[in-house]
Amino acid sequence: MSTYKKEVGTAVQNNAGDYTGAVQGQLWYNSTNASFQFRNLTTVGSWATGGSLNEAKQELAGVGTQTATLAFGGQPVSEPPTNSAQTESYNGASWTELNDLNTGRRRHGGSGTQTAALAFGGLGDPGNLNSTESWNGTSWTAVPATLNTARSFFGFTGTQTSALAIGGLIPPTVASVESYNGTSWTEVNDLNTGRYALAASGTDNTSALAFGGGFPVKANTESWNGTSWTELNDLNTARSSLAGTGTQTSALAFGGAATVNVANTEEWNGTSWTEVADLATARIAMAGSGTQLAALASGGEISPITAATEEWTGAGAPVTKTVTTA
Repeated sequence: MSTYKKEVGTAVQNNAGDYTGAVQGQLWYNSTNASFQFRNLTTVGSWATGGSLNEAKQELAGVGTQTATLAFGGQPVSEPPTNSAQTESYNGASWTELNDLNTGRRRHGGSGTQTAALAFGGLGDPGNLNSTESWNGTSWTAVPATLNTARSFFGFTGTQTSALAIGGLIPPTVASVESYNGTSWTEVNDLNTGRYALAASGTDNTSALAFGGGFPVKANTESWNGTSWTELNDLNTARSSLAGTGTQTSALAFGGAATVNVANTEEWNGTSWTEVADLATARIAMAGSGTQLAALASGGEISPITAATEEWTGAGAPVTKTVTTA
């Protein structure tokens, strides 16, 4: 009689809960819920409904991972439009309200993680801001460093101590880029194509990707090596007010406005963009966070402004399946 150990070479692992160390196809016993489970890889990427924000808003910023996101600022449903200071934290299932920003803002930048984030620039009252705030997991603190040029509607990426503000609207539309080193903002080399309402991805202020934007809508993609920007292959769908997440060589672009709001999602492999599964609902001006394999789209404008959140699981992402008799 054949056994699992004989066929695989190891006995079934016993684990209290999800066995994060499991490899593709591995079986284990989950003693917490008394079931056999195995690790598999998704073959097709897809979006699924997540927990809704406590307050519907657009033009907000988001940082962190799919299961540990911080979203802050934005424009709530109000007339005339106002600038929110609200901060919310996502745990993979629901959002929790936390301490507010010191200055309400929208169309601003954000970088970092759920417990160590940076908020900078954006549209305040009565105009563009150059101020920067730092998040320590509990509260926001205004820091002395300010952008050299107050701006809004720009691309942004990085960490709490190594960030980029890319292009944007002063007005006019600009190609200028600023780099943050944890102490101060410095003007660095411009984008090849000036634009606003663009998206970006990357790990720090030396490695980034900027894509999309307007106006008119653009498909341009540019890569940053810490010194200069290089034109690369365009998005398949030109658009502005889209969201992006991931790294310089493994990015995700989703949503935005072409001639109308779109749900298109595209994956970047370091060379070119590939169309994958659409968002459930076309939207613009949402927060994007996470990675290419596990992303989060939060809020935005569907018409009207929405609190809806969608979770992306990309092809190749590990998922846990439970063995049943069905």
